[in-house]
Order: sequence, then structure tokens, then C-alpha cells
Amino acid sequence: MRDDARPPATLEHVARAAGVSRATVSRAITGSGPVSADALRRVRAAAEAMGYVADPIARALVSGAGTRVVVAVTGTSDDVLDCEYTARVLMATARVCAPDGLGATVRRLPLGNPLTGLEALARDRTVAGVVLVNTTEAMLAGLPRRLRGRTVSIGTGSADVPSFDVEGAVAATTSVAHLVRSGRRRIAMITGPAWLPCAQHPVAAFRAAAEAAGLPPRTVAGGFDRRSGEEGAEAVLARWPDTDAILASCDEVALGALDVLRRHGRRVPDDVAVVGFDDVLAAELTDLTTATHPVELIATAAARGALEAPVGDGTVLFPSTLVLRRSA
Repeated sequence: MRDDARPPATLEHVARAAGVSRATVSRAITGSGPVSADALRRVRAAAEAMGYVADPIARALVSGAGTRVVVAVTGTSDDVLDCEYTARVLMATARVCAPDGLGATVRRLPLGNPLTGLEALARDRTVAGVVLVNTTEAMLAGLPRRLRGRTVSIGTGSADVPSFDVEGAVAATTSVAHLVRSGRRRIAMITGPAWLPCAQHPVAAFRAAAEAAGLPPRTVAGGFDRRSGEEGAEAVLARWPDTDAILASCDEVALGALDVLRRHGRRVPDDVAVVGFDDVLAAELTDLTTATHPVELIATAAARGALEAPVGDGTVLFPSTLVLRRSA
């Protein structure tokens, strides 16, 4: 048989050639345990002679370094895995991992019991780091010890978990200021999920900005999907028919609100102005005024943090800019 047709050498081959156990070869190659100087010399000589190349995944598992970063998204259903935001975070994480030969995967943590999923990740030796998305305070409080030092959050953080987020409160304040300058006086907000801490910062900012302008702070509960926008807009029009502007928690919600306004014969922006948040492609295509959300920059910083043994030191905030289009 020709040399280039031989199967690659394994740990067992090296062990037999060096006259030691497979465990000794593993410790010698990975540096994961004590090995005598003589055994180390023989293992290295045998490995070199046989052209043995250690499997990087196996080495990572033995050393406990892991082979992938998990984007762990909390949600009420698997629909959260299909949304554009999750896809953007996952792709940015994959780009960070690729140069080190690591993978990036996504996993949903059920809202009702996210700690079970975190415990499973803590036991999984393939996990090099975790990026939490839609983080709740209960998750931070119950984070397994084995995940500390390699877990970051997009959104809410803690003393043990550094976080990365957008200046959502600033975006809400800027949006209200623009609406007020354009003559709007009856502004309603369709909020994000009530269970999500980071979604409450824009709501608080909206209320403060409305009250500072002498306006009633009208809010209805919502989420981050188009259906929430439709239901939220219906609730707004039923409760406050005189509404002349709607601020949405995200662009998907704003698009749902636009559909409802059209069905009710309300002209945009003449009768009702609409402002979103995210600046996704659909916002540009529909001429939606919205605030930018640098998801890729945030996710890139978070993924790097998860791989660099982060220390909880507060939240890193990325700026948001209002993009004016025809809807407001």
C-alpha cells in the first residue's frame, strides 16, 4: 500500500509505538495531566515518526475548552428561532468563531424554565461560550457556576455576566422628540414583551419624554412580531381614536401597525405617523421612519466576550440613529 493511502495514525497507534497507554498519550499531547519525561519523549518521537495529528475537537474536549459558542435565546415558542434578529446574532457569532475553528449553534431556552437548559449547557463539554439573548433576571440569578466566566448577555447583565446592547432608551427619546417637533400630540407606544427587562428601558424613556412634553404617555402591551403590531394598533385605535402617532417596539411591530391603519382608512403620515426600531430591510422598502439597531456589531462584541473569559463590568451600549423616511 502506498504511503499516501495509509489511514491516519490514531492515539492507539502512537501508544503502541511508544509503549505507553492511550491515556498517557492523551495527557502528553493535550497537556491535561502528569507524564514522565521519558514517556513524553517517547510519545513525541512516535507521534512525529507516524505523522500523528491531534484531532482539534478531541483536544478541545479533553482540555475543556469547548468547540462551539451557543446563542441561547429565551422565548415563549420555537418561533423565536426563526426571526431575523436571531439569525443576525447567530451569523455574527459564527464569523467570530470561524478563525478559531469553532462552531456557532442556536438553542431556545423556554421562558417558563430556562434554568434547565442552562444546566444542560453547563454539563456539555462542547460548549466554549454562551451568548444569552432575551435575558431575564431569573436566568442571571440562577446561572450555573460552570458557565460563569464564559457567558455574556445581549440585553440585561449582572455582576457575573457582562452585557452588550443598543441605546434603546435614547432611541425612544429621540423618536418622541421628532414626533413632537412635527406637531404630534397624541402619541401611543406599542411596547415589547412585559417579561423582558431590556424591553422596558425604551418604555420608561417614552413615558418620560411624553410627560416632559406635556403629553399623556399612552402605551399598550406588545411583543416583537407583526401580529403584536396588528393587535397593538387595534387596541390603540379602540382606546384612543384620536391617536396621531404610533411608536413601535421594533420594525416588525411597526409594519403590523401600518397594515391596521390602512385597513381603518388612516393615512400615514397625514393622519397617523409611525416610527419603528431596528432599520431592517423591510423598513427601507416601506419608507418606514425608524431608529438603527447595530445587531451585527453588538453580537460580534458579545461573541468575542464569551470567548475571552469576560468579567462582569456593566453594559456596553452601542449608539442608535433615527432614520427619517415618509412614515413620520
